[in-house]
Amino acid sequence: MSKSITICFELSDGSRKEVEAELGQSVMQTAIFNNVEGIDAECGGSCMCATCHVYSNDSNALILPEIEEEEEEMLSETAAERKPFSRLSCQLLVTEELDGAVFQIPEVQS
Repeated sequence: MSKSITICFELSDGSRKEVEAELGQSVMQTAIFNNVEGIDAECGGSCMCATCHVYSNDSNALILPEIEEEEEEMLSETAAERKPFSRLSCQLLVTEELDGAVFQIPEVQS
């Protein structure tokens, strides 16, 4: 059995949805598998559409991997405002350090 942690998604209406996330999955996959509204993931996690845009917070930012060039380019294409802690959830793998992390979902994705 895979080990899991808890991740929280804050929806655009301010409500929160806590879900179990399996280690090694992406944050995007976790949202899709748990029917979290607002993560479109049109490209299926290939870092080609920016429809899995989320906002991290500064405490998450310290444990997330640095943004690579491909993700940086796609973040310039997001429908919602890009913020200092904008990330593409398809590029974030679930690790034990993310237990309890909160990701805010923008109002629009495309």
